[in-house]
Amino acid sequence: MKQTTGAQLQRQGTRWLLLILLLAVVLRLGVALYLGDSTPPAKDETSYSMLAARLATGHGYSFDQPWYPFTPANTPTAHWSFLYTAFVAAIYAVTGLHPLGARLAGAILTGILLPFLLYRLSRRLFPDAPPLKLGRLTFTLHHLSALLMAVYAYFILYSAMVQTEALFICALLWSLERALALSQHLTAGAGPATGRSGWLAVTFGLSLGTAALLRQSILPWVVVLFAWLVYTLLHTRRLHLRTLAPLVAAGLVMLAVILPFTLRNYLVYGDFLLLNSNAGYAMYSAQHPLHGSSFQAFTAAPLPDDLLNGPPLTEAQWDRALMDRGIAFVLADPARYLRLSASRVADYFEFWPTETSRLHNAGRLLSFTLFLPFMLAGLGLAGRRSKAGRSWREFLATPVALALLFMLFYSLLHISTWAMARYRLPVDAVALPFAALTIAALLSLVTTKAPRPGLPPPPLRDHP
Repeated sequence: MKQTTGAQLQRQGTRWLLLILLLAVVLRLGVALYLGDSTPPAKDETSYSMLAARLATGHGYSFDQPWYPFTPANTPTAHWSFLYTAFVAAIYAVTGLHPLGARLAGAILTGILLPFLLYRLSRRLFPDAPPLKLGRLTFTLHHLSALLMAVYAYFILYSAMVQTEALFICALLWSLERALALSQHLTAGAGPATGRSGWLAVTFGLSLGTAALLRQSILPWVVVLFAWLVYTLLHTRRLHLRTLAPLVAAGLVMLAVILPFTLRNYLVYGDFLLLNSNAGYAMYSAQHPLHGSSFQAFTAAPLPDDLLNGPPLTEAQWDRALMDRGIAFVLADPARYLRLSASRVADYFEFWPTETSRLHNAGRLLSFTLFLPFMLAGLGLAGRRSKAGRSWREFLATPVALALLFMLFYSLLHISTWAMARYRLPVDAVALPFAALTIAALLSLVTTKAPRPGLPPPPLRDHP
C-alpha cells in the first residue's frame, strides 16, 4: 500500500487550510450582505460608523453632535478604538458612508486571519499532534481548530459587524502565538542575540500594540503575560540579561505603537491619557448602586450631576473622575460588590436564548452553547496530558498552561468589572483548539483502526 510522505501531507494540509479560509470568508460575506448597508441605532456599530465618517471627511476623531457617554459635539474624543475607527474611515474614504463596505472588508479580512491565526496557535499549543484520518481524508488537529473558527456562528456574526471584536481577537491570537514562539526560542537554548530572536521580539511587540489599539482592556493581561514569560525563563534556568533583552525589546515596541496616541491625547487634553477614555466610565457604570447586587448588562448609569453641572471636564478628567467614583462604590460596600460580581457570571457565560434579537440568539446557540461541552472536555484532556509526569511548577511553564491562564484571567477581569457575552469571545477563540482536541479524540474512537502516530506537522518557522 502506498504510504503518504511528509511532503504529500504538507501539500494536503495547505489545500485543507485554503479551503477552510475560503469557507470562512464565504460565510462571513453572506452575513455581511444580510446585515446590509446600515447600522442599528444606539449601538456601538453606529458610533464607530459615525466617528469613522467624520474622520474620513477631515474632522478628526469627533462627532457632529453630543455623543455617549460624555463627548460634546465637535470635540475630539478618545472614547473609541483609534485603530478600528481608522480602518473603517479608510474604507469610507473610498466608498463613502456605506457600512456595507466596512462589513464586507471586515468579513474578508477576519475570515482569512481568524482561522489562520488559530491554526498557528494550535500548532504552538499541540506541536506533536499526529495527523487524523477519516476514511480517505487526512488532516490535522490544527486544521480542525481552524475549521471550528470558520463555522463558529458568533465569530461569523461579529466578523460582519462594524465593531472591534473580530479584529481584536485576531490581534490577541497573534500575540499568544508570538509569546509561545518567543518562549520556546529562549528556553530551547538558542542564543538570544540572533536575527530570529529580534524578529520574534518585534512581532510580539507589534501584536500587543495592535491589540491595545483595538481594545485597551488587553493591557492588564499584558502584565500577566510578561510575568509568565519571565517564569518560563526562571523555570528553565535561562533567566539572564541576554534572554531578558528580547522581552524588553517587545515591551518597547508595544509602547512605541501606543505612544503616538498618548501624545495625541496630551496635545488634545493637556493631560495624560494612555489610550482610551472608556475605562473610567465602564468601572463607574458597572459598579453603580442602581444595579443593586444584580448586574444589568444593558443599563448605563447616568453621569453624576455634580460633574455635569460643574466646570467643563476633558475626557481625560472624566475618565479619572469616573474611575474614582467606581472604586468608591466598591469600597463603600464590598459585600454588595462581591454579590454584584457573582451575578455577572451569568451575563458572561450566557449560552441560553434571551430577549436579544433572533440573529444573536441563533449565533449564541450555534457557537458557545453547541461547543461548550467540547471545550470543557478538551480543557480537561489537555490539562491531564500536559500535567502527566510533571510537577505543578513544570506544568505552569507549558503552552497549555498559558492558554488556561489567559482564559481564567480575562474572564475574572470582566466578571469583576463589566461582563457581557461578547466580552467572552476572546476566551471562546482560545478554547476552540481544546474543542478540536475533544472532537479529534472522538474521531479516533469511531474509526475502525487505531490512530497511527504518523508524521507531525513541520515546525513553524520565523524569518527575520
